[in-house]
Formats: sequence, C-alpha cells, structure tokens
Amino acid sequence: MKEIEIFINGKSYYAPAGMTILEAARLHDIEIPALCFLKEINEIGACRICVVEVEGIKNLVTACVYPIQTGMKIKTNSQRVFKSRKLTLKLILSTHERKCLSCLRNGNCELQRLCKEFNVDDEDYYNGENKEYVFDDSAVHMVRNNNKCILCKRCVAACEKCQAISVIGANERGFNTHIGSAYDLSLGKVACISCGQCIVVCPTGAIHEKDQTDLVWQALENKDKFVVVQTAPSIRVTLGEAFGMPIGSNVEGKMVASLRKLGFDKIFDTNVAADFTIMEEAHEFIERIKNNGPFPLFTSCSPGWVKYCESYHPELIKNLSSCKSPQQMFGALTKTWYAKKMNLNPADIFVVGIMPCTAKKFEVTREDEAAAGFPDVDVALTTRELARMIERGGIKFKELTDAKFDHPLGEATGAGYIFGATGGVMEAALRTAVEKLASQKVTPLSFKEVRGMKGIKEASYNLGGQKINIAVASGIGNAKRLIEEKIQTGEKTYHFVEIMGCPGGCINGGGQPVQPASVRNFVDLNSLRAQALYSEDERKVLRRSHESSVVKRLYEEFLVAPGSDKAHALLHTSYHQAMEVK
Repeated sequence: MKEIEIFINGKSYYAPAGMTILEAARLHDIEIPALCFLKEINEIGACRICVVEVEGIKNLVTACVYPIQTGMKIKTNSQRVFKSRKLTLKLILSTHERKCLSCLRNGNCELQRLCKEFNVDDEDYYNGENKEYVFDDSAVHMVRNNNKCILCKRCVAACEKCQAISVIGANERGFNTHIGSAYDLSLGKVACISCGQCIVVCPTGAIHEKDQTDLVWQALENKDKFVVVQTAPSIRVTLGEAFGMPIGSNVEGKMVASLRKLGFDKIFDTNVAADFTIMEEAHEFIERIKNNGPFPLFTSCSPGWVKYCESYHPELIKNLSSCKSPQQMFGALTKTWYAKKMNLNPADIFVVGIMPCTAKKFEVTREDEAAAGFPDVDVALTTRELARMIERGGIKFKELTDAKFDHPLGEATGAGYIFGATGGVMEAALRTAVEKLASQKVTPLSFKEVRGMKGIKEASYNLGGQKINIAVASGIGNAKRLIEEKIQTGEKTYHFVEIMGCPGGCINGGGQPVQPASVRNFVDLNSLRAQALYSEDERKVLRRSHESSVVKRLYEEFLVAPGSDKAHALLHTSYHQAMEVK
C-alpha cells in the first residue's frame, strides 16, 4: 500500500494511505487515548476522547475514524486538545458512579487511567440531574451496573458484530439512553449465551463476572470438605497477564504453586480430562463414520456454543457430540473413580474449575451434569477471579518457585494443551481418530490447516480411505455464518465441525484477564497466547490422547472402553431446546 507523508506534532512521518490518524500515530509509538474505539468492531467516534487538531479544519476531529491525507498536519498534545479531553472526562464523570475503591476494575479501568492522566479527580465533575439504575444480577454468569456505564457501546458491538447475538443495545434516547435488553428485560430472561465477550471489552466496571471467590474461600476453610481444583488449558498462558507479565507467558508452575499456597487439597490439570474428551469424541466420530451419520458431528466442549445451539438452532441438537466438556468430565471422574480410589465420600468433595469462560458458570448448573449424584463441578471461577484470590491471599505470584500438578490427574498429553486455541479440539481429535481408523501411527502429527485465528477454517483429509471434510469456527458470529450460509444451504457438506464460542477460542474467553483497548487494538492477543500452548504441545513426549498412561489406566480399571455404557453414564450428557428465539 502506498505510504504518504504526514506531520504529527511538528515531525514528519510516513504511514499507509487509508489509515486513520489514531492508527498512523500508533504506528510511530504515539498513543492517542480512546474509550469507545475497538478496531473493526466499534469504530463510531462517539466518546470524543481521541480528538486531535488538524491544520485547516476548524473543529477538532476524532482520530479513530478520521483518515490521514498527504501533508496532513496533526497536533495530538496541544492545550486545546488537552482541554477538550478533560472536559469530556468531567462530563462522563458527572453521570458515573464513583465507587472506585470497591470496584473490581479498580487499577484496571480505562476511565480511571485517563482521569489520572488528565488530572480529573472525584470532585472535578458537573453536578446535575442523574439517573439511578437497578443492579442486574439475574444472569448466572455476570452482573450489570449501568450506573458505571459510559455508553461507549463496546459491549453492544461485541454482542452484535462478534457474536451475532444482539441481546443488548441502546435503549431510549438523549439523556435517558442506557444499555439494556429489549423491553428492558433482565439478562436472565433473554437468550444471552453467557460468553462474556461484553465483559472483556468493557472499559469500566459496568459489567463483570459474578464473583464466587467467597464460596471457594469458605470451602477451603471447611475441614469437612476435600477441595480439588482443576485448571483449564489456557489459564497457564493468560494468568500471568493479571500480574504484569508479558502476554503469552506460560506460568503453569507458578499457577500450581499459588494454588498450593491457597490451600487446595489437590491440584489437577483439566488437560487430563481433555484427553478423555478426545477419546470419547473420537470414538463418537468414528461410529458416525461407520454408520454414515448423522453429519456433521459438532464438538460440545464450549458451553457458550452449546447454549447458542439450544436457543437459536435446536434443529442441530442431534448433531452435537454428547460428550461433556473437559471441566465436567474432570468433575465426574473426581467424584467417582478418584473418590473410590481415595475412599472419599463424593458429597464431601468440592470441585473448583479455573476457567477462561464465564459460560462455565452456567454450565455447572446444567441438568444431567451430576455423575455421582452431586454436581460434577461445584464452582467455576474465571482467570480473573483466581488472580483476585491470589492477591487477597497475599501471594507474591512472580516470586513463586514453580510447582507441579498432583498425580494421577495431572499428567496430560500435548493434545490436551491445544484445546485452549481455536482448532485445537479438532486437531487433537484428528490425531486420535486418524490413527484409530488407519490402525497405525500417522505422520505428520500436526494438522496445521485448522490452526490460526481465521474465523472459519476448512480442510479435507483421507481417513481410512474415506474423504472427510472438516470445519472450524470460533466466535458465534462465524459459527452462525458457517451454519446458515454453508451447512443449511447445502453449499458445503462437513463430517466434523469444531465450534468455539469465543473468537480465537478459550484463550480469548470472557473470563480472561482484561486488556485495555490500547492493547486489544494493536496487539494480536490470541496468537501470542495460542503460540504458548502450541509450544508446550511440541515439548511433550506424548502428544496423542490415546497414548496417555492415565487414560489407559482409567479405561482398563474403570471406564471399560470409549463409548461403553459406563463411559456414557459418567462422561456424556444431554441437550434440550432452551428458549424460543424469534
């Protein structure tokens, strides 16, 4: 693309034609603040924080949407610009609930940071009429406090453009404008899929996950409870961000060490359950190949996707794999096989999942998720909630010496690690399914066609002499396109489809550490996090789920075989149409 010369604060720079002022400035390490802007998602120029001066134009322009032109002279740090930004912040504060000390986003709030930068304090705002909104905690996974909302509409854009759900939007007009659902219904009464993508893009504390850390603290203090914690594949490559470590840092050892200091009785790895998910799902896929369908088989480990399917495409429920997610399989195995081995009463076992996903909070409440007669998992915490527990526990995370998971549910294959990235479940399943069908080891081991952050990926493979078409989609918006534009129109025929509810997969789940827009807009978070998982997979000696000694042991002494009656009773579940969506 042709580069043109522009001038920023009196200095000459070159940038590709067509870039916005904000992008061109960032290209040369000049940060222009913004609140509403999310690249390719929410480019509306509404908040007016990013205004700059352009010579020859009377009014200040919004840098996030204004394109550069040859010879353009821009001022990003003039007194006029500073005055305008400060005025805007004072206006925002005039309708903002200023309870910062107890806010979950205190210290990681984009509005708070800007107020500090422009010397706007809690008393520096305009008095006048204000609205008071009812606190909405009706949803299982999150709460909404519109008194802290700044109407940036980033949550609305994420729900509409990324997820194609659109259960929230701007209601009423003018001073009465507020974000809500149709007819101002509470979140618990609409077809929200609990993905939490609105949470990770919110710049303030207006929406956040429903904090359940107190339930875990209480369980840890209860001497009658045997408290087991499991950590999802992606947590180890995102938790470090909550403590200022570089994006993509693998902190598995420090994570385990911190959980040990918090007092959990056993610290296990959800990756082990991911291996069992592959064994059951691969078996299910092979059975469908033998019986010629029904196709496609959809993966079922993403609860946001499952909830979407039940609410928006109930006709596809028959195509969903009946496998429980790794989180739920782990809980089932812990309260059955492990309880028996350790002579523990399942009623006394308290299982905590550390998950990247707010929809996991919904998943633990689902029916048919209680293999031992008790909920498979008692509490699902997000990565952010674990970080808060570590901080409250006075643990110096970055100074911890690495520790290892407990046995026997702490030894996973490389296939379990890559579950955290889009395409990982498909690749892990193919590693096992291909070899089962071919009855021999198959190389290459990696099915790289399903890797990467592209929203929809397709590939074809020869499995046992039969051509198999597969597809991978991440983000419900992409899943909707795949289903409605390719599958249901008959344009494409797939045998196996992986769908992850969040764009990029679990590494970008709604429960992951919140990064400000200044990072989300210009750093490929998903690729950095995913690469850490793939690197760990490559370091493992065993990279196929069916090679796991833990997997072999449990099938031999407890589960019998993949797809057995015992395996179905413990590791599989059922689905049903949720609410009718018109």
